Amino acid sequence: MSCIRHILITFAVEKMICDMPNEVEFLTIEVGPEVSLPFFPEGIRAGFPSPATDYEEESIDLNRELIQHREATFYARVKGESMVEAGIMPGDLLVVDRAVEPQHGDIVVAFVGGEDEGFTIKELDLSEKDRGTVWLVPHNKSYKRIRITPEQSGVIWGVVTYCIHKSLNRTR
Repeated sequence: MSCIRHILITFAVEKMICDMPNEVEFLTIEVGPEVSLPFFPEGIRAGFPSPATDYEEESIDLNRELIQHREATFYARVKGESMVEAGIMPGDLLVVDRAVEPQHGDIVVAFVGGEDEGFTIKELDLSEKDRGTVWLVPHNKSYKRIRITPEQSGVIWGVVTYCIHKSLNRTR
């Protein structure tokens, strides 16, 4: 991507973020030096406790684990409740990759034009693509599907590759 195009895209994103209500808040990725944290490759059982042999420890760098295309990846914080039935809650941190080709069933960040203009996070439904319709599907019965047609502007901004959900429910 050329430097000028990157600046224009950055300016356009910042302008859209400032001017519109959004279901996501965009964040900057700052990748510093490698940070290796303890990692249990055998997993931690969610059922019965595992034997002591599972205490073998390796290390993991979350930047390497979560970011496949550094230049095309960004973070976003969820602000709405349209995806709660998919386990995506307000305040969750999303890792979004613009280099991943969106496919049917992916959770995506999309920009929707028209009456409800802004960014949103939804499941991508391409089942009617051959008829010129793409659907953005919420996972909350209180929200309606969003229909994208050639007449209505809509852009898939990126594919959600990870959702980081806070488990500790204490206030600081």
